[in-house]
Amino acid sequence: MKSDIQIAREAKIAHIYQVAEKAGLKPDELELYGNYKAKVSLDVLKRLEDAPDGKLVLVTSVTPTPAGEGKSTMTVGLGQALNKMGKKTIVALREPSLGPCFGMKGGAAGGGYSQLLPMEDINLHFTGDFHAIGSANNLLAAALDNHIKHGNELGIDPTRISFKRVVDMNDRALRDIVIGMGGTANGLPRQDGFMITVASEVMAILCLANDLEDLKVRLGKIVVGYTFARRPVTARQLKVHGAMAALLKDAIKPNLVQTVENTPAFVHGGPFANIAHGCNSLIATRMALKLSEITVTEAGFGADLGAEKFLDIKCRQGNLNPAAVVMVATARALKMNGGMKVKDLKEENLEALSKGIENLEKHIENIQSFGLPLVVAINHFPHDTEEELELIKRRCDVFGVEVSVSKIWSDGGAGGIALGHALLRTLEKRAKFRYLYETDIPIAEKLRQIATRMYGADGVEISRPMKNKIRNLEKQGYDNLPVCVAKTQNSLSDDSSLIGRPRNFRVTLRDINVSAGAGFLVALMGNIMTMPGLPKNPAAESIDIDGHGGITGLF
Repeated sequence: MKSDIQIAREAKIAHIYQVAEKAGLKPDELELYGNYKAKVSLDVLKRLEDAPDGKLVLVTSVTPTPAGEGKSTMTVGLGQALNKMGKKTIVALREPSLGPCFGMKGGAAGGGYSQLLPMEDINLHFTGDFHAIGSANNLLAAALDNHIKHGNELGIDPTRISFKRVVDMNDRALRDIVIGMGGTANGLPRQDGFMITVASEVMAILCLANDLEDLKVRLGKIVVGYTFARRPVTARQLKVHGAMAALLKDAIKPNLVQTVENTPAFVHGGPFANIAHGCNSLIATRMALKLSEITVTEAGFGADLGAEKFLDIKCRQGNLNPAAVVMVATARALKMNGGMKVKDLKEENLEALSKGIENLEKHIENIQSFGLPLVVAINHFPHDTEEELELIKRRCDVFGVEVSVSKIWSDGGAGGIALGHALLRTLEKRAKFRYLYETDIPIAEKLRQIATRMYGADGVEISRPMKNKIRNLEKQGYDNLPVCVAKTQNSLSDDSSLIGRPRNFRVTLRDINVSAGAGFLVALMGNIMTMPGLPKNPAAESIDIDGHGGITGLF
């Protein structure tokens, strides 16, 4: 089969005005970035304020292999299939980060005949949103150090600064650095570090803000550190939240693009799900709901990460009511969770598959605990055998969950028709959506409920320093916020070596910080890092461009 980039170039891409018309948008509501992508005015939400919402479908997955299991591809393909079936559908996805694009996973614009166009633009700089987010973030970081340099009127303790600079690249050398070297003219020397842009609070704020005014208010709430008296210091006190919002005035507008089959797609925001909350922007989701019968969106990594945060954080803040969930599974991921090595996953191994299906079963239980109906979508690979597929189906029957084999990567929307019918049947079931926990319980109890109910842990190890930090957060009034857990995506636990459905384990709270502007606490579990590193052979080594501007190697 042709490569993703070959398929993208051969596709009959429509002018963005045609895509907008199909979505129900007016020409004067667009700001064009060339012929095939556009920003959409926030005034659309005012025009459609009284329009009914369509049904919201979340795409999530089992614990994935390093290459992922195709959630973005499934989201795109399902949207195409539903449109073929006569259901007006819009897909809502996150923007790709350059980190994984040049690292291990590649881009995040779908794949095969279920991908977004123009894929080169989307996977690289797109409309400049990440640049704007990074600039706003780093403006605040610069203002913070500048304030300390010029007298430190707020009494900021340099050893208690929590806000970091960002760059949208995997660069392990920037995890822990020393800044301000070279004499007093360069500021006060202190230990610092970078995060990847998609892990930043500014990214989370952009994705959870209701409008530009709300964005500015949220930016002002960012806690950058603490005074010598241990009081929080905010961006508002540094007087740069207005300038930060000005840098984000265009980035807050959703981006409109299309799929290979010209299905409208909002691609906006890009927080990592293993570090941040892992969902596209609330504004884009709301816009899609107002314009469509069905909105198909995704949340990153397995259901223990992206889906839990989508349901407990995004839906809570945005007052969203999801109607159903699509759980993406692959035989290869389940065999890996059953103990097979990645290099052997093309081989049939029913014993490993049977053991690995326990991982799928736990994720099904988790989604059902939210009161949501779901369908399991098996993302078909050429080496899958009938025996493997039948085993997965039999095990899902126990949970009363419908299973559909999807070939959307190779066949586009046509390969997802069966899944589309399964989803429509699932949507007939009444969702009884509920949150995993209420926010008025103590922070430690929220952590315990997430760990025991979502991960299957026996509990949470919280050291005395972390208990003191939690106590201080509660005293500062942050006790009623939901919790965003940052942990490995490779296991239901916080230990990447515990595959499948681990039992008899506890997770360890390494640190906890407040993202007051985003409206949640960030709990770091295990050895999770907020700045990834490149693999030994990064994808960047295969990406090239010719003298005519033709890019190769993107996937």
